[in-house]
Amino acid sequence: MSIETITPQALKSQLSGPEEYAFLDVREHGQYGEGHPFFSVNAPYSQIETRAPVLVPRRQTLCFLMDDGDGVADLVAARMAEMGYDNLRVLEGGAPGWVAAGYTLFKGVNVLSKSFGELVEHACDTPSVSAEELRAMQAAKTPLVVLDGRSPREFHKMSLPGALSCPNAELPYRLPELVADEDTPIVINCAGRTRSIIGAQSLRNLGLKNPVFALRNGTQGWRLAGFDLRHGETPTEQPDLSPAGAQRAADRAADLIARFGLKTLDADAFDAMRADTSRTTYLFDVRTEAEYLAAHWSGARHAPGGQLVQATDEFFATRHARVVLSDDLGVRAASMAVWLMGMGHEVYLLAADARQGTEHGAEAQTEVNLPQSVDSSAIVAALAAGTKVYDASRGMSYRKAHVEGARWVTRARLTAEDAEGPVLVIGDRADLVAGVMQRLAELGATELTASVGDAKIWAEAGLDVVETPYIPAEEECIDFLFFVHDRHDDNLEAARQYLAWELNLLGQLDAQERAALDPLVATELEAL
Repeated sequence: MSIETITPQALKSQLSGPEEYAFLDVREHGQYGEGHPFFSVNAPYSQIETRAPVLVPRRQTLCFLMDDGDGVADLVAARMAEMGYDNLRVLEGGAPGWVAAGYTLFKGVNVLSKSFGELVEHACDTPSVSAEELRAMQAAKTPLVVLDGRSPREFHKMSLPGALSCPNAELPYRLPELVADEDTPIVINCAGRTRSIIGAQSLRNLGLKNPVFALRNGTQGWRLAGFDLRHGETPTEQPDLSPAGAQRAADRAADLIARFGLKTLDADAFDAMRADTSRTTYLFDVRTEAEYLAAHWSGARHAPGGQLVQATDEFFATRHARVVLSDDLGVRAASMAVWLMGMGHEVYLLAADARQGTEHGAEAQTEVNLPQSVDSSAIVAALAAGTKVYDASRGMSYRKAHVEGARWVTRARLTAEDAEGPVLVIGDRADLVAGVMQRLAELGATELTASVGDAKIWAEAGLDVVETPYIPAEEECIDFLFFVHDRHDDNLEAARQYLAWELNLLGQLDAQERAALDPLVATELEAL
């Protein structure tokens, strides 16, 4: 196929235009995290068949593809074209070409969301307390509620003494059940900075009389101050709303909609919007997982509101698309819509109670076709016969446990030599295995089989399962982001580096990138 290309200069110019586009960094996650353009979203070649339909559901969307200057984007373009995408451009020179043109690559992940959070603090003058100040308040037995705005899984890994789990989107919804009066101070924490800021400012946007603070630098700042965290705490179930609390939530939703000019859609208007194939329409249910599983509107994807705001790039890739948020009483969707609008997105609230949705259970996943699939017992015979056995699992998963004799591979770096002779591809994820098989077939392999399993299954089949802490080597393990990866494992130097990185984000923004973010949308209520 003929592959259309675009220069870095031309692409940079188009990023400011009104047309829908998706800027996809098709390198592996570790490469992406070491440096990527501000508006790019990671859609790695290893998973392109499953990630592209989720991130870019409309196949006519203009998609820019960036690799490491190694030709991987051409391979992705060919695969996406086979999937029905018909408006593809490959960035000339890849990431190195972007840098050569004088443009910045940003380290880390969720860069746009985190940059926005830092801007919110400056624009809204969000009050904060240090770890030392919070510790002194707790020691003085001051009436106080500490709420952890991260996900329950993160809370379980590490949490502050005395904190309760309440993910950011739940804060304006559950608050009446968590804070009994209007005088008690409230402190919102996360692991670093931005979810604390967004959580605290979300409550301030409600016009609460309670003093509300963000914990400066989160759990990492707490450890850097020399204080201990708790590990393995089980998050309590989010409290049900009383009738009065439910009415308060509905009233707060109406207030936010009016004050911030939020757009609402009834079910008929939404159906008409979704039927319009000239634009992309995303539908996200921002409630808790349990609520989503119980009932949701047809086609809604689960995106807990706080995580959606914190990590927009993990949920959708098309800029200038229409983003519709689904909720029950509306306050969670409304409070999160304010922030998404500030990040330059066109946001709507679905004015229909998600509890009355017609679907239930987990959202459907993209099906993975695994031709010539065999069970784990075949691995024993393959190794005995001298068949090449490749493990397509994540690099760090391979380090922890893999079948002895199986070689780790990643789709982006397979060669024609790898495709010679009989090959058995194994791994703990069907999408990764399928991707490696497709590439090997493309390289000429004719004797291909696959087996999906994990260490327990392999051991039960009589295979020797081993650990190799340094294989694959760090430079080969391109699917893992080593950048301050152990900041949550009590590595204080990694925590310092991470906080310095986050604080430095705003200084790296150019005029185009800064103009896409408008934190002032959240100052309207406080100015009244």
